[in-house]
Amino acid sequence: MKTNAMVALGNAGQSPWLDYIERGLISSGGLARLVSEDGIKGVTSNPTIFEKAISGGHEYDAQIEALAAAGRGVHEAYAEIAAEDIRRAADVLRPVYDASGGADGFVSLEVEPELAYDTGKSAARAEELFRLVGRPNVFIKIPGTVEGLPAVEELVARSIPVNITLIFSVERYGEVAQAYLRGLERLASAGRDLSRVPSVASFFVSRVDTAVDKKLDEIIPLWPGSPKAATAVSLKGKVAVANARLAYARFRAIVSSPRWKALAAKGAKVQRPLWASTGTKNPKYSDVKYVEELIGPDTVNTMPPQTIDAFRDHGRVADALTGKEAEARAVLDDLGLLDIGIEEVCEMLTVEGVKSFAGSFDKLLAAIDRRLKSARVA
Repeated sequence: MKTNAMVALGNAGQSPWLDYIERGLISSGGLARLVSEDGIKGVTSNPTIFEKAISGGHEYDAQIEALAAAGRGVHEAYAEIAAEDIRRAADVLRPVYDASGGADGFVSLEVEPELAYDTGKSAARAEELFRLVGRPNVFIKIPGTVEGLPAVEELVARSIPVNITLIFSVERYGEVAQAYLRGLERLASAGRDLSRVPSVASFFVSRVDTAVDKKLDEIIPLWPGSPKAATAVSLKGKVAVANARLAYARFRAIVSSPRWKALAAKGAKVQRPLWASTGTKNPKYSDVKYVEELIGPDTVNTMPPQTIDAFRDHGRVADALTGKEAEARAVLDDLGLLDIGIEEVCEMLTVEGVKSFAGSFDKLLAAIDRRLKSARVA
């Protein structure tokens, strides 16, 4: 019998997560089957996913009618609807959480994107959402903006598990990791249990290739037949993975440091890199590119359903991260020779990511508002 490649990922030290949530998947038993058959060990969500779920079906009718009858406003309704989905998914994944000693089996819920640049409000809202869901195996997602970094530290110090999202650059990843360490050190100073506050750092992948490939395509016709054009051609589809591999190398350096080992001795769990945006956007690239090329120990890959189906069907499992630092650095060095700065690209993508999520959240609130009004009329 052919080995399920999704299950093999888990055996290779990488936790496969589902980047999708909607109530019908949970109530139908679909999520439970993904957990039992494919070894899915977590779920991520975002405003885009919630908006599509709430707008597209009748699974939410009864709750929306009850919220309308109770006079809930749109923000209150959103929080209660989202919390119910997260709560149900967390219950499905609770056996994974228990079996892993609290290292896996998480579901992520994001604070409103409009708070991405407000440290205090982000931290307050994150704690509010965590208490509302009322499950230990929940990550609250905080955008990896400059303003998000102190919020991460504060939340970890309050024993709230966090998923830092929208990380694109290696430098920002390093800053996120330092915020996690500072939060753990505050916990240790207060004599609190470090083992109950895991974290993941969501490093976005395919969007980097989309942005960089566009810049490379602009360079190629400017230097026809030149070494510069040849270099640009050779880099297409390589930068995102190289960037992620350098983040992984930074992760390995952090968990090898005396500072981390002191925290680990007190029960702290590693903040695993989570590869996000791993659905292939360019049809010229393999539909499992951002899974196969980022497999390695102590990582997570959160995949949309179509990528899970593709990897289950024809994915190949082998360590693609260990020992790849020099090769990855050479790719980014070549990119620099073309005057394309990876940090500038990543900062642009962070801003665009927050803006995109904010737009999706506005659509989500509008959809909920329409349904609340409709329920009140009925």
